[in-house]
Parts: sequence; C-alpha cells; structure tokens
Amino acid sequence: MPAPSPAALLRLEELLAAAGGAARHRLLGWVDDGGERLPLHAILLGNPDPGLPALGFFGGVHGLERIGAEAVIAYLHSLVARLGWDRGLQHQLDHLQLVFMPLVNPGGLRRGTRANPRGVDLMRNAPVEAQGPVPFLVGGQRFSPGLPWYRGAAGAAMEVESAALCELVEAELLSRPFALALDCHSGFGSRDRLWFPHAHTPEPMAPLPEVHALGRILAQSHPHHRYVLEPQSRQYLAHGDLWDHLLLRAAGRPPGSFLPLTLEMGSWLWVRKNPRQLFRRDGLFNPMIAHRQQRVLRRHLGLFDFLARATQSHAAWCPQGAAREQERALALARWYAA
Repeated sequence: MPAPSPAALLRLEELLAAAGGAARHRLLGWVDDGGERLPLHAILLGNPDPGLPALGFFGGVHGLERIGAEAVIAYLHSLVARLGWDRGLQHQLDHLQLVFMPLVNPGGLRRGTRANPRGVDLMRNAPVEAQGPVPFLVGGQRFSPGLPWYRGAAGAAMEVESAALCELVEAELLSRPFALALDCHSGFGSRDRLWFPHAHTPEPMAPLPEVHALGRILAQSHPHHRYVLEPQSRQYLAHGDLWDHLLLRAAGRPPGSFLPLTLEMGSWLWVRKNPRQLFRRDGLFNPMIAHRQQRVLRRHLGLFDFLARATQSHAAWCPQGAAREQERALALARWYAA
C-alpha cells in the first residue's frame, strides 16, 4: 500500500480553501511517487502589480527536514487567519506580493527522505559547478542516486521540483523591482543561521551591500536575535545550488534587486535536549517533542514578519551610490577578510 500524502500537503490545501479569493493559486506541476501524483502548489497573497516588491517563502526542499515546510505553513496560516480583520496586514498586502511554496519536495516529505522520489537532492540539482574543492559527497555527487547528495545525471534536465521552483521565482520574484526569498531548512549546528550565496564559489555575490544593510537593520530592530548571518561558502562549497543558479539568472537585473537567503535552523540543539532523537532518522533534523516544535514555529514568525516589512520598505534601507560602496567595504571586512 502506498504511503499517504504528507499531512503538510493537506494543511496547505485547507489554507488555500480558507483564504478564498484573497489568495491566488498556481499549480506548478505534478510529482510521480510510486504511482501517486503529488501536486506542486504555490500560493500568492497581496498585490500582483509587477511594479511592487515581492517576498518568497520556500520549504520542504529536503523531505527529511519537515520543520522547514511546517514553519512556512505556520506563517501562511497566521496571515490567512488575519486577512479578515488585520487592517495593517491588509495595507501591507496592498503594497507587496507574498509568494509561498512550502512543499517543494512533496515526495521526499511523504517518504521521509532528503532526496526526491528519483533519489535526487534538489539543492544539488542546478546546472552550477563549484569553483573550488567541495567536501566528498556532501558537495554533490553523480555516482549513484542510492547515495545521498546525488545531483542527477550529467547533462540531464533539472528535476520537475527544481524546475518548478525556478520558474516560480523567475515569474514572480525576478520580475519585480526588488525581491527577497527565504528557503527554510534545518540540520546545521546548534545556531540558527541565515546563509546567502554563493555556495559554488568563495567569491562575494553582487548584492553583497544589500545583504549587509539588511543584516544591519535586522540587528537594529531585533537586537537580541539568534541568527548568524554569513555566506554559505564560509562553511563549505557545493555544486548545483538552486539559489546560486537563480542569482546568476538575475545578473541582468538592477544591482541588489534580488536577495536569496537560506534559513538553516540549528537542529543539534534539539538533539542535545532530547538525545533519544539520535535513534530516529528524522530526529537529527526536526524537534520531536510537541512543545519544542511549537516553540520553533513561534520563534521564526518574527523573522518572517521582519522580512515582509523590509521588502515592502526596501527603498528606505537599500544603499545607493557612495553608501552602497561603504556597505560593500564593511561586508568584505566582516565576511571575506583573510
């Protein structure tokens, strides 16, 4: 008997129904998982005017990391529940588009695997080659889909899930004058980290001044936040990163108009508090006790709300001219000094 569809997929469809006409739905494609077809949903809230900024939330790229999908769905649930009465939210959505793809890898979520049903790690699947040494296997491999971090066959098209994410970003984010994206993951250390590209090279990305300015206003408005903001390349290099690929696709856009971020929730802290999780495959990546999961979901709502406000108000903090060069100098000293 095939496994049931992931519970998160059912919750997402319930939220779509609850939002009614306030939400726009895009069916991006279908994933075949052992004979069952699973949908790739995107939900859009706010103003579709392409002249306004946009913010995208993504989760479930790795099916084993359920908490990322659940965090995005929790934020979407909060918004949908407030649509009917929150005048501040209504005003915000008049000046902003929010894009949600919480279940990028529904087959992996259904199976409880990092990869999709074809054995491909979606975050190693883009046509981007690392420019430097990558860690064995972890940085992406083409030996076998039976091993973790499989990139897919050389020269093959991207997986349907990867291609759907890229199509959504290009259509709904890269078409805007300014856009942010947040991709939610778990499993790296005991600190919550906000990574930005590049993953394929240690060279700084073009919108480095903007991400440094974003970090500055985050620290000013949330002085006790728990996030470590840093380039992913500071930890390791990898082939096939989807956000590197999309940032390269945005190279023709105005400087600093697209900022992709990855939230890496520090799952080792959950394991330390509940060592029995070590004996479960998903225990390394998700809080297994209900009150801890609820605490995690609450904790990141403040970050999500901050990013929505920052996106809407991007003209007030994005540096221009000499200020942009100053932010770049500060960023280079902070993250790239020898």
